[in-house]
Amino acid sequence: MANFAKPSAPRFSVEVYQNEFLPEGGRDVHAIVTVTSSGGATATRAAAAHGSAAVVIMVDCSGSMEYPPDKMRGAREATAAAIDTLRDGTAFAVVAGTHVAKEVYPGQGRLAVADPATRARAKEALRGLSSGGGTAIGTWLRLADGLLRQSSATIRHGILLTDGRNEHEDPAVLRATLDACAGRFTCDARGVGTDWEVKEVTGIASALLGSADIVADPAHLTEDFTLMMENVMGKEVADVALRLWTPVGVEIQYVKQVAPTVQDLSDRRTGAGPRAGDYPTGSWGDESREYHVCVRVPVASVGQEMLAARVTLLLPGAPGEPSATLAQGLVRAVWTDDLAASTAINPQVAHYTGQAELAQAIQQGLEARKLGDVDGATAKLGRAVQLASFSGNADTAKLLAKVVDVVDAAAGTVRLKAKVADADEMTLETRSIQTVRVKKS
Repeated sequence: MANFAKPSAPRFSVEVYQNEFLPEGGRDVHAIVTVTSSGGATATRAAAAHGSAAVVIMVDCSGSMEYPPDKMRGAREATAAAIDTLRDGTAFAVVAGTHVAKEVYPGQGRLAVADPATRARAKEALRGLSSGGGTAIGTWLRLADGLLRQSSATIRHGILLTDGRNEHEDPAVLRATLDACAGRFTCDARGVGTDWEVKEVTGIASALLGSADIVADPAHLTEDFTLMMENVMGKEVADVALRLWTPVGVEIQYVKQVAPTVQDLSDRRTGAGPRAGDYPTGSWGDESREYHVCVRVPVASVGQEMLAARVTLLLPGAPGEPSATLAQGLVRAVWTDDLAASTAINPQVAHYTGQAELAQAIQQGLEARKLGDVDGATAKLGRAVQLASFSGNADTAKLLAKVVDVVDAAAGTVRLKAKVADADEMTLETRSIQTVRVKKS
């Protein structure tokens, strides 16, 4: 483990957990890379005073937001609460989204700077929010992107609320918009009620490295928006990249974030010189995340050892300046004829492999259930119950119990419930990627 951060900046560290021992002929090397950022709270408060953050809140104002009326009312109150949570000096704007995107505050293609006066004017402007029209989320994101690009803030973030499907826009347009916005700002996405599409909301959050969740009851929007904005205000470092360098002959199988959520980053690699590639990790506050790295090494004889990969955290420099190295860790491979050593499974690797399988089993089980495949759904959701029980993921186990009747959790024996509330099924699907951390001995 190495730490290169300057004393005045948040400190990053990297820890690598693996079983480096391979049997003769063994090729696949697995490692859990724990990345921790700490000590940045003071830096965050100082940075906020210098306008280091810019936020755009996108509120669904389509016609369906008026049914029931408490959705629109809840959205206004939640947005007001989020505005109250902004630190002085933060640049911000509010956008109303229908089949078009309109600026609510401050208007004229600008961002306001948070202080008591602008917060009060923004909340007054929220009274004018009304529902009507369709849903074209790509237009909302493009307007947010244009507003955020005006800002020189380090942290650029969006918060998006929707209650319906993206029915008034070609799916390809939304995908192209997400591709264009990726790397320019992060975005948390929320679905209110139960008439929206889980894959759309989670897809937005995934593409823009944010969080996704369901708020089934509009009465809980204010609490959720406040927590989201507090989290944004806690960010102090943006655009951190995880660089993976591998020697000649080593093939990268995948790179996944596995905690606090499962997120496959393999397809997001950008070249960074010979045998190196960068994977985006987004913005950081005081927090810890885990990544699962799997590489395939060349065949070697017993007694040989090699560096299988080098993991480096990098902070991009200003134009014309080099990136700063924040922390570094090494992944090793050692070939042995000791059967006990080569067959031992590292606890961290085992745990997060199980958590990734848990997320996949839930998603596949729910999809099978929607298609009427009772046997497939029962098998997959039963496996999910088994994995949740084994790993101590109590929150996911509770959500599963609302979709299946658990006969034997340890064995994964379940029966599908005849009737399941839409909110319960959507909550399980939306939160399926949330993981629990390994229990450290």
